[in-house]
Amino acid sequence: MAKSNSRIDKAIEFAVRFGGIDGDHHKAWVIDQMVRALTGCPMVKYTGKGADGEPYTCDIQGESLEYKQVVADACEDGDDPNAYEWEIGIPP
Repeated sequence: MAKSNSRIDKAIEFAVRFGGIDGDHHKAWVIDQMVRALTGCPMVKYTGKGADGEPYTCDIQGESLEYKQVVADACEDGDDPNAYEWEIGIPP
């Protein structure tokens, strides 16, 4: 049960911390991050480039098997497994 509460707490933290930021692409990111938290996605190291072109490294949520299944189910419609797109959004 504690594991479940931890996932819920993490999802709520994303909603509260980032849910009020304007922009559909940011809202899509918040929803994706909440789903990742609720499906127990592991934390992984990510290396990217900032707006200034400089590289940076941070921890992000990866993908769990449960997350992949939720996304696959959300994109499916009848016989078409790709009827809808899952938006991962853009971090604020």
